[in-house]
Amino acid sequence: MLPIIFSLFLLSACCLNKGNCISYDELRDLKTEFAIDLYRHISGAENRTNLVISPASVAISLELLQFGAQGNTFTELQDALGYNIHDQSVQDFLHAVHEGAANSGQGTVVQLACSFFVPTGVMLSPHFAARAAHWANSSLQQTDFTDPNRTTAQMQEWISTASPLSRVTVVSTMYFKSVWLKKFSFMDTQTLPFTTAEGSVLKVPTMHHTAEVNYGQFQTTTLEPFSVVELPYLGEKLSMFIVLPSHRRTPLSQVESHLSAKTITLWTSSLKRMKMDVFLPRFSIQSLFDLKTVFSALGIRDAFDPITANFKGISEQAGLYISEAIHKAKIEVTEDGTKASGATAMILLKRSQTPIFKADRPFTFFLRQANTGIAFLKYFSKYIYTTYNNISKITVYTKHYLVLCMCFFFLKITKQLFGKVQP
Repeated sequence: MLPIIFSLFLLSACCLNKGNCISYDELRDLKTEFAIDLYRHISGAENRTNLVISPASVAISLELLQFGAQGNTFTELQDALGYNIHDQSVQDFLHAVHEGAANSGQGTVVQLACSFFVPTGVMLSPHFAARAAHWANSSLQQTDFTDPNRTTAQMQEWISTASPLSRVTVVSTMYFKSVWLKKFSFMDTQTLPFTTAEGSVLKVPTMHHTAEVNYGQFQTTTLEPFSVVELPYLGEKLSMFIVLPSHRRTPLSQVESHLSAKTITLWTSSLKRMKMDVFLPRFSIQSLFDLKTVFSALGIRDAFDPITANFKGISEQAGLYISEAIHKAKIEVTEDGTKASGATAMILLKRSQTPIFKADRPFTFFLRQANTGIAFLKYFSKYIYTTYNNISKITVYTKHYLVLCMCFFFLKITKQLFGKVQP
């Protein structure tokens, strides 16, 4: 199996009302650092198992909850994200990010959305409702969670494991799809060795093409060399940047330990154009995991405590706390066709005069959009393979669920709204 850690974070290329707003660079770096922190905590907790994550999806939920949080609950959410959602300049910046994501250009689709489901009868704060209705394509929906005919099968699946108490559910979603500027032909796909982080060698379907790409070589602070290559997508607004240690003996973690907003900016701005043979594994993966431990590590603790949680900005009618924080994501990276070509030796020999970038061992990649700075981060160390008949593409689906449950003593007061509750 191929442990993959994938993350997405949003940056922007403009800051409105520049006279009194946080600078573009500062907000961009805050978004980037949140994504990297989330990536590190999840990768550590999952011990490099197969997973794909979307910090953009996670951030949208936390931003929406900031609108309804008060006291220390709000402070912890603000500290984790690094910014105050009530700051107008921050809102302007993030609206620009969301609009930039929605207008990603030819061949690329990026859709961000957030849905806030509340039990029928719960009175939401008008101020919160107004804020939420205009945030990141958000929607507010009243739902009878006890009636399976009025909730989707997917919602029933998620809430079935939660507390039997009445609940508020925040669902943020991320959808991304893009095709390569120069597609990988399935005729050039080869079964080649891939060395895992544990040293095992697997035979995996590996895409290949020769193209003009942006490429650079760098060193860590411990003088370990690594290289970065950029592969553009159709429309050339979005590119994949692959980070690969130059020596097989160098653990990818040594490169990843230096990840920061500044290093990513340095890498992407220092590449030089050259012709290269590029080899990239074909893969698909999806994951589902609980974020509560990760949120706690990021300092978000009161929100999960039924005693200390303060979401009175959402509703004065009941005491709310987060009972579940669940994240689901899927990614596919493919080329045209469903089979790997067997003519590997001749292809390699014929192209031996061209510099080679071969991702045949653990590597990281991130995707970055030139004008809005959308980026993804991913980690490879093993391999999982699925055969497809889709077009050449990279497709990402992510969902992030926060389930806010009412404390039982509040339900005693409002149980007539939700039916009898068994203690």
